[in-house]
Amino acid sequence: MSTPYERSGRTHQKVRTRNELIAAARALVAQGGAAPTVEEAAAEASISRTTAYRYFPNQKALLIAAHPEIDAASFVPPDAGDDPEVRLLAAVSAFIHVIIDTEQQQRTMLRLSLEPDTAPRELPLRQGRAIRWFEDALSPLESTLTASGVHRLAVAVRSAVGIEALVWLIDVAGLTREDAARTMEWSALAQLRHALTDVPPSAD
Repeated sequence: MSTPYERSGRTHQKVRTRNELIAAARALVAQGGAAPTVEEAAAEASISRTTAYRYFPNQKALLIAAHPEIDAASFVPPDAGDDPEVRLLAAVSAFIHVIIDTEQQQRTMLRLSLEPDTAPRELPLRQGRAIRWFEDALSPLESTLTASGVHRLAVAVRSAVGIEALVWLIDVAGLTREDAARTMEWSALAQLRHALTDVPPSAD
């Protein structure tokens, strides 16, 4: 989200400056270690601290902006057909690869999401994008599970697939990333197969 400063004057130059700060923050996050501050991103981008704070008033605003953008409306390949297992496995696998490819950024966003003063909807991690991708993958089941049942199943799949599950599988269970990915794929298919014989629980 842009600041009032960015929406006035030399807007094209300001867009470039904002993008340079975001790129610098992403580069620093990808290196691991502590999440970069506004000052550190400014130094990395060779931009003054004063200028950087006009774009990002605090570290949280910078890190939210630096979270990877995923514009895909669907993670299901065009030729996937209507088999829900094929569609779900494709979507889950693609989502897992995005998570692993941007793992440091995802871990940073997970840490932010656990801070008590963070509004859930403020963070990309908490906007339900993956649930919509999994609903899309499971859409052929609406005639049997209903739209509500598909939504509940997509929520259940999301609970077992993502950065939260990846962190636990790697850091606690001690799996490799490859084994963690296979475990998440297996969990997603297991939930789908169970849902076909036992409707997912309601949210009530």
